[in-house]
Amino acid sequence: MPEYEFCDVYVPRGVSRKAATRMLTDHAEYGHWELDRLRLNPDGSRRVRLRRRIIRQLRATW
Repeated sequence: MPEYEFCDVYVPRGVSRKAATRMLTDHAEYGHWELDRLRLNPDGSRRVRLRRRIIRQLRATW
């Protein structure tokens, strides 16, 4: 089963949808994050949880 690490991002209510999309796209492109969960709060703010897979290297015994 794959292991993931998570990053929680808070986007305040004043941030436009386009700016939030750009910010999350940058996280995905440069940090290799993917969207796990997005919660839109009643006040207009967003809580976003991003995840990326942890790749563990196995030790090689020669």
